[in-house]
Amino acid sequence: MSTAAISARYALAQSIARQAGMQALEWFRKRDQLVIESKGLQDMVSAADKDTELYIRAQVLAQFADDGFLGEEGGLDREDAAYLWVIDPIDGTACFVNGMHAWCLSIAVTYQGKPVIGVVFDPNSNEMFHACDGQGAFVNQQPIHAHQARSITEGVLGVGFSHRVPVSAFVPFLGRVLEAGGMFIRNGSGALMLSYVAAGRLIGYYEPHINSWDCLAAIVLVREAGGQVNDFLANNGLHKGNPIIAAGAHIYAPLLALIDSDTAR
Repeated sequence: MSTAAISARYALAQSIARQAGMQALEWFRKRDQLVIESKGLQDMVSAADKDTELYIRAQVLAQFADDGFLGEEGGLDREDAAYLWVIDPIDGTACFVNGMHAWCLSIAVTYQGKPVIGVVFDPNSNEMFHACDGQGAFVNQQPIHAHQARSITEGVLGVGFSHRVPVSAFVPFLGRVLEAGGMFIRNGSGALMLSYVAAGRLIGYYEPHINSWDCLAAIVLVREAGGQVNDFLANNGLHKGNPIIAAGAHIYAPLLALIDSDTAR
């Protein structure tokens, strides 16, 4: 793995994220003009998603024509490439189209199957969460670190849910969190909430099924911030998705115990 090659892609990912994020923000400000389509239960897409992804793809391939690309809207190109860009142009589309600020843009880069670059940009707060393998994690230019909580009672847990899994696979977990004295929040964007785990704002995050484009960038963030994440890419997680469990290093094991699911470990 070339340090120069990684650094060039890290810089490009940040630049593209900011440019594309500001373009998405313009769409957000005129969202009453958007045509919204449904991809399934509680799963929406708009022209803002599609146009933002096309812009990102064009910018990447203009500089790294041999790199692979996996986007939520456009699918997969050049899967066998050494470098693969994994993109969610707008994570939190339901929030986006309904005028809530809980959405972001997520860009990850993998090298030979390992996530090495993660960038999550929140245009509404002008916060760019970014990390590169072995270099630490940052929000804008400030270093960030995962929470040092040792008990579920010492902070707020982020959660996510989609109807790709049965309700029965999730609701009992919420009960165990509350019974243990914990509290949880769901804001509609897994990428953003996972970034909050990296920044120590949330003690952890759990979602029983999430897609790779929603979480790969933030996985790099959490690990570089000193947190712990399950092996999301196991069992073809890149294509099929998987559970995601991310937390500060001390609270990860207690969180696993509350989840009580062998498939998530």
